[in-house]
Amino acid sequence: MEEKVFFDHPLGMKLCGIISNPSENKQTPIIIFAHGFTSHKNSKSYTKILDNLYLANISTFRIDLFGHGESGGDFSEITITKGKNSILAAIKYLKANGYSTIGLLGSSFGGISGIMASSETNDLFCLALKSPVSDWLEIAFPKQDGVLEKWKKDGFINYESEESSSRLKYEIVEDAKNNIAFDVALKIRIPTLIVHGNKDDVVPYEDSVKLSKLMPNAVLHTVNGSNHHYSLSAKHFEEMSQALSDFLISESEKSREVA
Repeated sequence: MEEKVFFDHPLGMKLCGIISNPSENKQTPIIIFAHGFTSHKNSKSYTKILDNLYLANISTFRIDLFGHGESGGDFSEITITKGKNSILAAIKYLKANGYSTIGLLGSSFGGISGIMASSETNDLFCLALKSPVSDWLEIAFPKQDGVLEKWKKDGFINYESEESSSRLKYEIVEDAKNNIAFDVALKIRIPTLIVHGNKDDVVPYEDSVKLSKLMPNAVLHTVNGSNHHYSLSAKHFEEMSQALSDFLISESEKSREVA
C-alpha cells in the first residue's frame, strides 16, 4: 500500500513523502529515500531498489527535500542544512507514527544531507549512500574563476539543470562550509555502504574513498567505469541498484533478528 503524506519542516513549511508498506505492519523496517539536487521522490533511479525492497517486505518512505517536488520551500533557498533537516523531520514523522526501525538511502546531494543528518541522530539502523557529495564547495563551479565572488556580490546565480532553470541564492555556499562530510564521518558508527562509480563526472570518486576510510563501519562498493548517473551501461545501473538493495535487505534482516 502506498500513502502520500505531508509533514513539518522546522522552518514551518510542509514536506511531502510517499510511504510504501507491503505488509501494513509498522514493525517492519522502513528506509527513507533522499534524492539528489533538483530531483524528486519519484526518481527513476529508485525503481529497481524499491522493487527489491518491496519483495523483501521492507517499507520505504520517499521524500521530497525542501524546495523540491511537492514539498514547500523555495528551491532558490536550498542549503545542505535544509536538506538535512528535511531528513530529520522525516525520521521524526515516522517515529511519531509508530515506525521504530528506520534506515536511510541518500543520493548525491541527498547523500551529504543524509550524512549530516546521520551524525545528529541515533534513530537510524543503517545508512546507504549513492554517489554522495562529501564537500559541496569542491564541486560548485571549482574551475570557473570569479564565479563565487560574483555570486556573493549579486546574492544569487541562475542555476541550470536538465529540467529547469532557477535562481540559487548564495546562502548555500556559506552553509556548505559548515556541512562537510569528512568533518562528521567519525560520528557515524552505524553500518554504512557507499556505492560510487570510479568515472563519476560530477562528484569525485576519490571523495568516497576518503569518506569510507574515515567512517568506522563503512564499506565502499566501486562500480568500475560508471559515471554519476550510472547511465553509460545498463550493467552499471543494475550493479548499483543490486548492491544497495542487498545491503539494505541484509541490514534489515539483522535488525529483525535483534528485535
